[in-house]
Amino acid sequence: MSTSINIGLIREEKVPGDNRVAFTPQQCLWISTHYPHIAVTVQPSPRRCFSDDEYRALGITVAEDLSHCDILLGIKEVPKEKLLAGKTYLFFSHTKKQQPQNQLMLQEIIKKNITLIDYECLVHNDGQRILGFGFFAGVVGAHNGLLAYGDRTKTFSFKRVHECKDFQALITTYFGVKLPPVKIVITGSGRVAAGSLEVMGLLGIKYVTPDEFLINNYSYPVYTQLKAGELYLRKSDKTYSREDFHNNPGAYECKFLPFVTAADVLMNGIYWDKNIEPLFTWADLQKENFRIQVIADITDDQNGSIPCNLGDTTIEEPVYGVHRFNQQKTADHFDPESVTMMCVGNLPNELPRDASQYFGDQLMKYVFDELLAPQSDMVHKATIVDKGELTERYHYMAEYAGLK
Repeated sequence: MSTSINIGLIREEKVPGDNRVAFTPQQCLWISTHYPHIAVTVQPSPRRCFSDDEYRALGITVAEDLSHCDILLGIKEVPKEKLLAGKTYLFFSHTKKQQPQNQLMLQEIIKKNITLIDYECLVHNDGQRILGFGFFAGVVGAHNGLLAYGDRTKTFSFKRVHECKDFQALITTYFGVKLPPVKIVITGSGRVAAGSLEVMGLLGIKYVTPDEFLINNYSYPVYTQLKAGELYLRKSDKTYSREDFHNNPGAYECKFLPFVTAADVLMNGIYWDKNIEPLFTWADLQKENFRIQVIADITDDQNGSIPCNLGDTTIEEPVYGVHRFNQQKTADHFDPESVTMMCVGNLPNELPRDASQYFGDQLMKYVFDELLAPQSDMVHKATIVDKGELTERYHYMAEYAGLK
């Protein structure tokens, strides 16, 4: 394209704050080098993981006013009063499930004739999501789960992730750490699980098969992984089909229960829908043979696949205890009669520089050219609002959007 295009990186202003960004300074420099018709302006931010000066040092414009920009890139939802009329926005809007907390924002987007392209809705031809921070959620979630287990059992200690500058600095903190013979079960097979598996490898935790995990005890730390096809089977014929599971989750039963008697730590990275059976029930929690002491609910669905997820924790206070019998939070996170829950909702924010680098790379590889093209099926499918109008794919949201 020869027409000049102005792209703005907006300041994250949702509360609680976020310090990630769509493009790092080096990525902005790459854009200006390879796309000379594109100018990038970065809105100043006191909390962004890359400082304003890091952008300025590479010749990237830092300015408060983004009114000249055609396309505005953020990460989290934009407060409705900060939305600029007539612009094209890309961010995680968390509206496609008609989330009540973002209803007024979507209505303001329509009112201001904005175009909203949702990162979450950008998919490859096979339906796989293109963009996400799941890998680093998995890394941080696995680390935090083990940290909680070490604190609970007083057998080892970890440095907090957000105290490390980046992932490489985190890795150095693992040197010399000796883990007890803990048994860990990881659910899922996507980006979140990949991040958790990365931590298992860095710590030298040995993989064992699900069958071995259930019947054996070990003198060293081990983990097993349960993918969706091992966790869920169709009730009628005990088979699994990914497409059918996503279309008819209620037709499947969960096979996780035996693992509550064998695992010390659960790291949950499985996809969940309200029609999918939970991994276990409150009644299972109350049984004498329920062994799990720490649950890192990385996918973090309150009252979802983990019934004792009673709500989000924070980076500053990442865990709470849930009493197995009265189903209430406990004053002591590590009460012997409780399960320790790690339910941080913004885990990648503990490794924001790495997470931003990874996100920007995927954005450049798979989305950027599509975004600049006159027409793109990929972008069209991810466009929830086009110049103030709900697109056909998202007409089901009309009442939520205040149009009925």
